Amino acid sequence: MTRISLRRIAPGHAIAARPPALPDVSKILNDVRRDGDAAVARYAERFGDPAPRVASAQELSDAYRTLDAGLRRALDGAAQRIERFARAQRGAFSDCTIATPWGRIGHELQPLERAGAYVPAGRYPLPSSLLMAVIPARVAGVASITVASPRLTPVVLAAASIAKADCVVQIGGAQAIAALAYGTESIPPADIIVGPGNAYVAAAKRAVYGVCGIDGVAGPSEVLIVAGGDADPRLVAADLLAQAEHDVDARALLLTDSERLARDVDVELAEQLTALPTREIARIALERNGWCCIVPLERAPEIVNSVAPEHLELHGHSARTLRPALRAYGALFDGSTAAEALGDYGAGPNHVLPTGGTARFSSGLSVLTFMTVRTFQEVDRPDSELLRDSARLARAEGLEAHARALERRSI
Repeated sequence: MTRISLRRIAPGHAIAARPPALPDVSKILNDVRRDGDAAVARYAERFGDPAPRVASAQELSDAYRTLDAGLRRALDGAAQRIERFARAQRGAFSDCTIATPWGRIGHELQPLERAGAYVPAGRYPLPSSLLMAVIPARVAGVASITVASPRLTPVVLAAASIAKADCVVQIGGAQAIAALAYGTESIPPADIIVGPGNAYVAAAKRAVYGVCGIDGVAGPSEVLIVAGGDADPRLVAADLLAQAEHDVDARALLLTDSERLARDVDVELAEQLTALPTREIARIALERNGWCCIVPLERAPEIVNSVAPEHLELHGHSARTLRPALRAYGALFDGSTAAEALGDYGAGPNHVLPTGGTARFSSGLSVLTFMTVRTFQEVDRPDSELLRDSARLARAEGLEAHARALERRSI
């Protein structure tokens, strides 16, 4: 049996992950901006990636039609659940109009025109990430959605067909982000780029922000499980391992008030790890980045809100009572049956979430990511009090032209 145990830490050491150091990708971005498709092809050859290409509509249709029937049903089911949730989200956001003595003020929600979705393809293709990125954009009303992925496998192409992506290109890394941001001869520029990726993708997204929008800069994935003494150690260990197998930098964290549960989880981790095909990756992740903090559960909200985990799980009755005090997390999985993996594969809410403590101030991908809120003012008749007060404030700020522009509209 593989020996493993979560490192015990004191409450003061339970902090958010430090943002990873990102590589310099400026040369790649500048080359793609200048040379377009030719630069993309050069970098694909240099990095040993498949040659860039644009998938045809027929290729997407054929991939869906010939996919294993069980996998096709799973993709269809996930897509339906993601779309149902996205449509409910869209229905929760509405335009607003307020009547005033002088006219009307309010806001209108408008979809972005073009979106780019990056779909990683490291050890395995990630069709779930494609569905999570493209379907909310489509529900939001985005007119053109381009998918970029390093390897266009049949399951990724089938997912693109289901999600109704407009353009699917085989490009990876920083050069893909550059192509989506600046546009090339074959790829339209995007108003926003979404989706996770490796350190080069993250660095490129950070660098192009301002040229276009981004959903965020993703770091290593993470889960924090808050478990009372009545939690099932088998399920806690299973969910920690599900997180740890992502990659060696993944963070699998446990917060409990029970030393006995912590010991039982260690035993379960060792037993379950032995039979896990991805055990070597999971073991390294647990040894590097796994920890267990044993504290009274009344202190758990303070720690959770400080760590601001990407995924937060509550196991056991006592842990679930803490929910009203928990404020900072990307997605919550309330109850031992609510496995984080359900969120990964299409329960409905999005799995593209803030990492590294950024959940304190940012949200996961949603329909609203692909929309803007535009305010308006309609002034049908002058209002002396409004004009007078505004002019006084303008002069208080030293802006005389502002004041005079207002006074020219006075009755």
